[in-house]
Amino acid sequence: MSPIAAGTMIASGAGFPWLTVITVLPLVGAALALLIGKHARGIALFTTLIGLALSLIVWIHLPANGSIGLVELHPWAPSLGIEYHLGVDGLGALMLVLSAIVTLMSVDAAHRVHHMPGLYYGLVLMLQCGLFGSFTALNFFHWFLFWELSLIPAFFLIKLWGGPKRGRAATQFFIYTMAGSVALLVAFLAIFLCTGTMDFEMLAAWASSGELTRFVTLHIGPVMPWLAIGVLAGFAVKVPLFPFHTWLPDAYAEAPSPVTMLLTGAMSKMGVYGLLRIALPIFGAQIAALRTLLLVLAVATVVLGAWAAAAQKDLKRVFAYSSVNHLGYCLLGIFALAIPAGGAAGQASQAAALNGVIFQMFSHGLTAAALFWFLAMIQMRTGGLRGTDDFGGLRKPAPILAGLMGIALFSSLGLPGLNGFVGEFLIFRGVFPLSWISATVSVLGLLVTAAVILTVIQKVFSGPVPERWQAFPDLHASEWLALAPVIGLMLLLGLVPQLILGAVNPTVINLLGHWRF
Repeated sequence: MSPIAAGTMIASGAGFPWLTVITVLPLVGAALALLIGKHARGIALFTTLIGLALSLIVWIHLPANGSIGLVELHPWAPSLGIEYHLGVDGLGALMLVLSAIVTLMSVDAAHRVHHMPGLYYGLVLMLQCGLFGSFTALNFFHWFLFWELSLIPAFFLIKLWGGPKRGRAATQFFIYTMAGSVALLVAFLAIFLCTGTMDFEMLAAWASSGELTRFVTLHIGPVMPWLAIGVLAGFAVKVPLFPFHTWLPDAYAEAPSPVTMLLTGAMSKMGVYGLLRIALPIFGAQIAALRTLLLVLAVATVVLGAWAAAAQKDLKRVFAYSSVNHLGYCLLGIFALAIPAGGAAGQASQAAALNGVIFQMFSHGLTAAALFWFLAMIQMRTGGLRGTDDFGGLRKPAPILAGLMGIALFSSLGLPGLNGFVGEFLIFRGVFPLSWISATVSVLGLLVTAAVILTVIQKVFSGPVPERWQAFPDLHASEWLALAPVIGLMLLLGLVPQLILGAVNPTVINLLGHWRF
């Protein structure tokens, strides 16, 4: 008998379907943008503003105990183990808010798109739909549809509106991420054949009790470690984890800056989210067996990402490799959780690390998207220039641009008092007691990152002003007004991180209490 018979799935439709509405909204906006191309940007701005409002409504309706809330559960294809199952906890809701903010920033930054604007903004909204669906779905079939949906518009946004090498970059991006998706699909098809269900919560409960491994071994043999490797590979490409990162620099460099904002600010978080929502709860024991290798790769992602950023002359590639470095901190914290921690001190370290990972996901998404937004403004004023040696002394003709971008750069550096510091501090606070060697070596990444950011500030904003930049235009009112809330949020979260941590910590405690390593 299939183990799904051991439990009964009860359809639940009580309450307003907030998660369905927030997921469908971008599709409606995309259809309108395609039909009314002349006003596509206005439609996209309105849609993303409504999406942000809905995500905040979801945030304030989270259960106080950190459990999954706003659940929508209806039969879809019961004979195939497929239910329409939605729900969010602090982790999922925070990613909804991040996706809404970053998409709004991206649409605002794309005001110079004149080639097929209806299609462009329609694809952006489709991508947002994929993000929202990935962060709310609790059934693999449903989740995988949105995981793949985000890939298609991202590919066309790079391919049709990217730089001179956009074809190669888009193809590389598509092949890498599709290969990861195939690995995920094969692994979960094997799980389904053994269990008869694709529900994340049910699979996590069986994994916690050890029943999942028994079911899989009974049906197809001792293959759980290989299934875990397939799932890890799928998420490793998306984050990305070294050495699966080689698609990222070209994709970020060739994509239009507003699209790069989406890639780094939101899409990369899908991989980290998948590790926390799917990989650790269902394959925790197998990941624990691989933790040494995974920690080595996480440390390599941190350190080598920083060194690669230091070697770049193209600002887009500098920020691209810096993004790899910052996401490496998330991977370091996640894989350190697989180290057994006895006693209250060890559990406190795990909680600190996981709180740090979730905060870093939001913080990096906000800061990285802002940096590429600033870069888009610089390129617009210079005819597309973005080399570190192309500028100098811009703080004199453009003090507002230099000041606001400087805050975002210092946030990326991890300066205390800004949002970038909090997540990194909590990750290292949690990882040091669990794996002091990994944490110590990773500190090199912090040092190199500081050198990279300070070098960018020096070369772009300091020194004498070249003659051709004497009349470099500063930000006009609409630009700095659009950026002000983003910069304000960086300052606010740096000073009052409890705005996120207070809502996320119950989810952290709940997750750690159910994972089995």
